Order: sequence, then C-alpha cells, then structure tokens
Amino acid sequence: MPTNLPITTSSSVAARAAGRGIVKHTPVTESASLSERCGGKIVLKAENLQRTGSFKIRGAINKMVSLGDGADNGVTAGSAGNHAQALAFAARHRGVPCEIFFPSGASLAKINACREYGATIIECGDTLDIAVSQAQERARTTGMAFCHPYDDASVIVGQGTLGLELIEDIANLSCVLVPLGGGGLTGGVAVVLKEHNPNIQVIGVQVSACAPYAGRPAVDGPIATLADGIAVKNPGKITRPLIERYVDDIVVVQEDDIADAMMILLERAKLYVEGGGAVGVAALLSGVVKPSDLGTTCVVLSGGNVDLGIVPGLIRRHETDAGRRLILFVRIADRPGGLARLLTLFAEAGANLIEVEHVRDGVDLHVRETGVQVVLEIRGPEQEAKVIAAAKNGGYEVQKISGR
Repeated sequence: MPTNLPITTSSSVAARAAGRGIVKHTPVTESASLSERCGGKIVLKAENLQRTGSFKIRGAINKMVSLGDGADNGVTAGSAGNHAQALAFAARHRGVPCEIFFPSGASLAKINACREYGATIIECGDTLDIAVSQAQERARTTGMAFCHPYDDASVIVGQGTLGLELIEDIANLSCVLVPLGGGGLTGGVAVVLKEHNPNIQVIGVQVSACAPYAGRPAVDGPIATLADGIAVKNPGKITRPLIERYVDDIVVVQEDDIADAMMILLERAKLYVEGGGAVGVAALLSGVVKPSDLGTTCVVLSGGNVDLGIVPGLIRRHETDAGRRLILFVRIADRPGGLARLLTLFAEAGANLIEVEHVRDGVDLHVRETGVQVVLEIRGPEQEAKVIAAAKNGGYEVQKISGR
C-alpha cells in the first residue's frame, strides 16, 4: 500500500481482508445494568477481548502488510504499551525483529507481554513523545521500519475495521463513544461510520489529565492517569483533521469516574477493562454523555491490559464507596484485653475484621492510651451504624476514617 493511502471505508475493507485469521471479530454485548442506570439502550463493544488485549492489533497488522519488503530489517515504535504489544505480535507473525521504546513508568504488564512476543525493550524518557522520537531515530540509523502508534494512514484504516463490525452487528446504531488518545481509533471508526450513515453520532472521550483534542495544553513531564493507554499529549498531523471533520463531540472524564467504570465493568459486566478502555463508560456514569433516545448507544471498550498493581487499590476504593468497607480509628486503654474486647464488639455487630494496626505516632494520645486503625468488611450503611454504636456504647472513642 502506498504511503498516501486514502482513509476511507474501502481502505478499511481491504485492511480487514489483510487481518483475516489474525484479528478477531470481537463481540458486542448488551448492558442491562448501564441501560437501567443511564437510560436508553447501551451495548458494549468488547475490544478488550481482542488478540493482544486491545484494538491495536488491527492497525499493526495492516501496517505490517503495507510495508511489504520494507519490514525485512525489522520494525520499531515508541509506545505506552498497547501498540507495542500489537506490533510485537505482528512482527513475530511476520518473522522479523522488533524494537519497542517505552516511556519510563509504563505498565509492567504491557512491557512483559512485549518481551514474551519476542520484542527488544528500551525504556527512555518520561513521555510517549520522547519514546516515539527515539524510535524514529533508531529507524533512521538501522533501516528498520518506523511504525507510528496512531499518526499513520495504514494504522488508521486498520483501526477503522472496528467500525465495519459495529455496522454489521448493531441494529439501529445511533451513537458511539470511542476512547480518544492519539486519534487513530476514533478517526478510523468515525470515517467508516459517517460514510455509512452521517446521522450516527461519534463522541471521542479523553481523560482530564491529558486532553489535547479538548483544547487542554500539553504539560511537561510524565502524566499520572489510570488511562495511560490514551495519555497522548499532542494531536497527530493526520488524525487531527479526521477528528475535526468526522467526530461530533469530544468530552473529558475524571480519574474517579474512570475508577468507578473499571469496577462496574468488572463487577456487573464481568469484563476486565483498562482505564483507557473504560472512559466511555465513565462518560455515561458521570452524566457527561447522555445515551441516545433514538437508537442504540455503543461504548467501545478499547483495551483490557490492566496493570495488576492497581487492582487492589481499585477494589478497596470500590468496596468503601459501596458501603462494604469501613475504616475506623479507635482510642483504647493501653492495658491487656483492651483490643480484644473492642474486636469482640465488632464481631458481635456482624463485622468481619480485615486489618488492624496500632497507631501511636502523629496522634494526640494520653500516656495510658493507644490508638488502633481497623478495617472492617460490612454489608452496608445500616450495619456501619450498628458497628459504630456498639463501639461507642462499649466506652470507646471512635472516628470514622472512610466509608459511605
């Protein structure tokens, strides 16, 4: 394919043929929970179940095919993770070397997956832009083919194959929410959908920490966000005109809303979705986007490569917000049996002890007094009130640290 490949539906149809047997046709599942909570009919495009864990394999395979003999010396890219995994997989499938430049602090899960696919990993700089620049320089000095994560026509039309599946699988499609990072997925899908039916609304969703398409200027240094997969500081030269022409609206979601979306998808939809893939659900839950009244609203879950290190914190936060986790600070007499008596009161009130910790530093305590912080599993607000009342009636001074 030429470098000036037109970004059209017909190009995405050709890309689909190029990826046949490698790219999965991922399922669309109805979400009764989200539909009831947000209104309208909402379905989820489970691209988190795609090969390599995200939509990126669509563009990576098409890019590899477009290179032809140009990939014989190998391929290189700068990536925060999902493009890296997809390119590493595609390079292994083609049988050529692959070198990936990662920004420091990238997801360990994504780095390890690339290594398992046979790629050489180089960590450099604090940002994706630096990693991309380093990969471009590597390509210039070695003859390897540089594969941009989003600002490449072959990649964009490859991502557009997802739009073809939406048209085929969803009756009365009215609105599509797409995670918006560099714009390759959003732009590719938007072209296909708008050429099929200009009335289908396409909404790009960015994260507050990094929203260049929403007019927020780029910041210096690394970006801390759950949605690291879409933390792109600057719009692409190719993708920006596509977003401006074909995307109806761009919205921004907050970190807490992304955390809520990830846990709701896990708990209610049984889908393991990374932060960048869950931003569309976050937009619905926060009310930033209202579902369509005229037809079906589809949320694209763009990836499922969750860094396991963040999961315990997400679960703890979710349990607390749901009223199933209670943290208390209690002052007790510093004498034998004081803590045992307190824990007995909690048990009699039906609470399950998860953790207990003595706290003496940084707290104003009497000489014969100690403090303990307890983490309890409870069943909701009524039991929370019962547990606190039991401790107070037992003569303990109780302070709620967190809970509903």
